[in-house]
Amino acid sequence: MGDEMVTGEPVSQTVQETKPEVSAKKDVRDPAFENLVETDSKSASKENKIDILLDLNLAVSVELGKTSMMIKDILELGRGSIIEFDKLVSEPVDILINGRRMAEGEVVVVDKHFGIRITTMIDPSERLKGLKR
Repeated sequence: MGDEMVTGEPVSQTVQETKPEVSAKKDVRDPAFENLVETDSKSASKENKIDILLDLNLAVSVELGKTSMMIKDILELGRGSIIEFDKLVSEPVDILINGRRMAEGEVVVVDKHFGIRITTMIDPSERLKGLKR
């Protein structure tokens, strides 16, 4: 064995501690922070966050109904052709925003133009289910 244990007791070793030399002093300054502005309500911060979204364009479409057709039948369509949908005239139409169903409504005529009167908004939990697909 070596010098470690001759009589059953460990031999103490001396360790020299060395301290690193400080060669140059650093310029240390107190940190400078901007003053925080307190808002009276949380709604003000929410309004600021939503302001970013107010200028976005979204595609809004109205789905009157659906059908499936053979290509040969589509090629035979011409002026005056009638396509039958799966919905009745009295049923509400679907209002889609960016391809997602957001509301239901009914078709109205306003000054010789078609319009949609929103009758039902889709529940937010239903809309979220569509996002998680």
